Parts: sequence; structure tokens; C-alpha cells
Amino acid sequence: MTRVLAQKFRRGFLLVPRGIAAARRLGPGLITGAADDDPSGIATYSQAGAQWRFGLVWMVLLTTPLMIGIQMLSARIGWATGRGLAANIAALCPRWLTRSLVTLLVVANTINIAADIGAMAEAARLIVGGSPVLFSLLFGALCLLAQVFFSYERSVRLLKWLTLSLLSYFAVVMVVHVPLRQLAHESLRPWQFFPADTSLRDYAAMVVAVLGTTISPYLFFWQAAQEVEDLRLRPYAAALHLHPAYVQEHLARIRLDTTVGMMLSNGVALSIVVATAVTLNLQGITQIQTSAQAAEALRPVAGELAFTVFALGIIGTGLLAVPVLAGSAAYAVSEVLGWKASLSHGFHEARGFYGLIIAATGLGTLLGMLEVDPIQALVWAAVVNGVISVPIMAVMLWLGQSPRIMGDLTISLRHRLLGWSATVLMALAVVVMLVTL
Repeated sequence: MTRVLAQKFRRGFLLVPRGIAAARRLGPGLITGAADDDPSGIATYSQAGAQWRFGLVWMVLLTTPLMIGIQMLSARIGWATGRGLAANIAALCPRWLTRSLVTLLVVANTINIAADIGAMAEAARLIVGGSPVLFSLLFGALCLLAQVFFSYERSVRLLKWLTLSLLSYFAVVMVVHVPLRQLAHESLRPWQFFPADTSLRDYAAMVVAVLGTTISPYLFFWQAAQEVEDLRLRPYAAALHLHPAYVQEHLARIRLDTTVGMMLSNGVALSIVVATAVTLNLQGITQIQTSAQAAEALRPVAGELAFTVFALGIIGTGLLAVPVLAGSAAYAVSEVLGWKASLSHGFHEARGFYGLIIAATGLGTLLGMLEVDPIQALVWAAVVNGVISVPIMAVMLWLGQSPRIMGDLTISLRHRLLGWSATVLMALAVVVMLVTL
């Protein structure tokens, strides 16, 4: 039976043109990577470029393989076990630890939603004018309605299209002149080019901010949950888990999807750092507090086109990131409490799950409408994310190498080394963050 299903799967895949087939194979990893470049992340990357010019380019490049490794692990856990990350953590860890980690995840995600919706509203005000409060309500309602009333398939299609908004940041780099020799020189030896009014401590704090923005726990929970959602859409998938050809094919799909998504994510981060370094730092603008501020600062330096493209990108990435932030929190809490957790279910089938999405998005929208210091909000979100990311990553690696949990699909030695490298780097970042705070 499994052999027949595997042959049908491979025959169906081969009949589709390669380009279309490759695009169809992109999903959880692509959306997860794109959601990493939310408006609060854009603000962090903008500040990195404005303050340190090309001095943090190396950090963006270093985190790329680490992101790929840790996100591939979360996807593999979800696909191999058929359960979300929170459910797997609950099966391995004490209840108090699991609930503490999930509670902190919800707090961090809600703060991030508030920062993102506030940034989207401010970007819309800069483009068309009007009240940021009204724009906050509008964007909050759009994100909420899309999650509650769209099916899983329609939600995925919408989120895939929204990933195109990230191309705006590649476009900004294309319209400015980038001194490549200076970029290479400063990124390889950043300590030689520290601004006179900064210190090593300031630089370390920004390194931590970039790392915390790039490797965030909500991405782990979202990608694992989306792999589980995909499994639910294929009733024959459980039987095919026993067929080696199908397993290899699907693991290759996860690898491609995750690699493309994380490279896109860090490519955008690199573009923002370089664009703001060229347009702002070299013009003497070194302090950026929000992504909207970065867009506004671009207007007199890089022109109206760069400003508009940058601002529209903020709105597009926010519309992509807010559902991921709210959804990952809802998946985590529902899995721990034993509730139905799936965007494939209707509202009446999974009221608790959708209630959590409504609560997280609604509270984030209300906080985004308040006059909260955006930098302070992002600092607290980074602190919470940093605190919980290390134990979550360690448990994920424990899960990934456990035959009891993963069966024959445990991770390789190379994958373990990559995962533990990311975990150690994140642990060091947390120590530095706590010291610099």
C-alpha cells in the first residue's frame, strides 16, 4: 500500500514543471523566514546600519546557517511526530517548565504584535496621512479577520503572496550606490571603525539585538505547527512515513523550503543594514528608533521612491508577521492545554484556539495604539525571547536526537553540531544582553 502511494506521490510531482513544483514545495519555511523580517526587526536592522554602518554585516551572514539549522530542526520535529513543538516539549519536560516557557512566549509575542502594528500604522500615516490610531485598528482587524475566516489553504496562499513585500528592500539597495570595497573592509574589521561616541559595550548590545531579532522562539513554534497542518491535509502521509523514498523526498522538501526561507530572511536583513548604512550613516544620521523613522529619514537622502518602497515594505511585512506571532502563541498554548489547534478547523470546532488568536491580536492592537516607547517595548521583547530561546533550543535538540520521539528520523551529527553552535551562541548573547542591560 505504502509503495503504491509513494509511486503516486512521486509520479504526481514529476508531472508538474520543475519551476512550479519547486514553488509549491515552498511553504512553512518560506513564510517563517519572511515573518522574521517584521517591522520591529526592520527597526533593529535599520539602527544597526545607521549607527555602525557595515560593522554588523558579518553578524547577519553568520546567523544564516544557524537559522537554517535550528528552523530545519523545528520543521523536522513537527513532521516526524505529527505534533507541534509545545506538545513535544510537554511530553519531555516538567509541566511547570513547559507552561512557564509558553507563558513567556505569549508575552513576548504580544509585545511584538504591538510594536509591529504601531509601526505599520505610522508607515501608513507617512504615506497617505491620517490618524495612526485608525490605521492600527484597521491593520489589527485585517490580520484578525484573515486568520479567523480564511481556511488554512487560503491563509497560506495569502501569506505566500505577502512574502513578495520583502522584495522592496532589495529594490532600495538597487537604487543607491553601495561602496563594495568599503563594505568588505569594514565588515571584516569592524573594531577599527567604531564611531567616536560609542563603546564596545554599545556594539555588543547591538550584536545581541540583531541575534535576538533573527533567531526568535515564535518562529520555532510556527514552522513546526505548519508542518503538522500540512500532514493533516494528507490522510495518507502517516502510512508513507514508513516508505524510505517518501521520507527522503519530504526531508529534501523541508531542507529546500527552510533554506530558501532563511536565506530570503537574512538577505532582506542584509539589504536593510546596507541601505541604511549608505543612505543614513554616511549622511550623519546615526539614531533610528522605529522602522517608520528609518523610512522617513530615507526621503531627503535617497529620494521619494526609496522612501515609499521602504514604507510599503513595513506594511507588507507587518501583515505577514502579526498572524504568525498570534498564531504561534495560540498553537503553543492550545497544545499544552490539549485543545484543538488548527487553522484547518472552523471557529466553532476550535474556539479556544481562535480565542487565543483574537486575544493576542486584540491586545497587541490596543497596546500598539498607546504611546509606548517603541525601543523600550522591543528591549523587553528581546529580553523575554533571549531568556526562553536557549532552553527551547536545547530541548529541541534533545527531541531531535531522541529515538523515542523521532523514531528513525533523528538528526545527523552535523545537524546536532550546527544546532548546538546556535544554542551556545544564543546563550552567550543572553549573558551579554543581561550584562549590558
